[in-house]
Amino acid sequence: MVVDDHPMWRDAVERDLLAAGLHVVGVAANGNEALARFPAARPQVLVLDLQIPGPNGVEVTAEVVKQDPSVRVLILSASGEQADVLDAVKAGATGYLVKSASREELLDAVRRVARGDTVFTPGLAGLVLGEYRRLLDGPADDPAAPKLTERETEVLRLVAKGVSYKAIAERLFLSHRTVQNHVQNTLRKLQMHNRVELTRWAIEQGLDDDDE
Repeated sequence: MVVDDHPMWRDAVERDLLAAGLHVVGVAANGNEALARFPAARPQVLVLDLQIPGPNGVEVTAEVVKQDPSVRVLILSASGEQADVLDAVKAGATGYLVKSASREELLDAVRRVARGDTVFTPGLAGLVLGEYRRLLDGPADDPAAPKLTERETEVLRLVAKGVSYKAIAERLFLSHRTVQNHVQNTLRKLQMHNRVELTRWAIEQGLDDDDE
């Protein structure tokens, strides 16, 4: 589903997605239209502009994720400002591209977030991680924290860095399915439902401290 208040941009994104063989289940020009059409459309991925007539993109993100925790929200915005990126991630966005991204980058991002990856325009992932680190007091030392295996912790460190499942598999000499299983096991242990929450927990626990 594509949400943007600029008709030419919205039509261009929809056309690119359709040309790539993806199914566009709906479009909307503002937040109210997006929220009204979302329940019937039930998109797997929502490609969403932040600066839309109210509710804005951050508010729409929070509401659709609340309605359907499995939805993947990819922000496509003209803004690369730190506050906008952070607000979108906090609301539940699983990807953030600036509108200067190429058609190929957009299509790759849509496919990756659909698979459960987190995707950011180069530079924004580090910005998000750095800001979370600044906002948090430091690594939590909670004896009641879920206990993860050494391999799960290793995978989680890479998840916190925004590394894709495929790249994690190649780096750790594992199959893609094994990486997925480790993430799912971790999700069950943490009683969480998506990778955004998983990343937040990893950063809070200080698991992204090591250099790559």
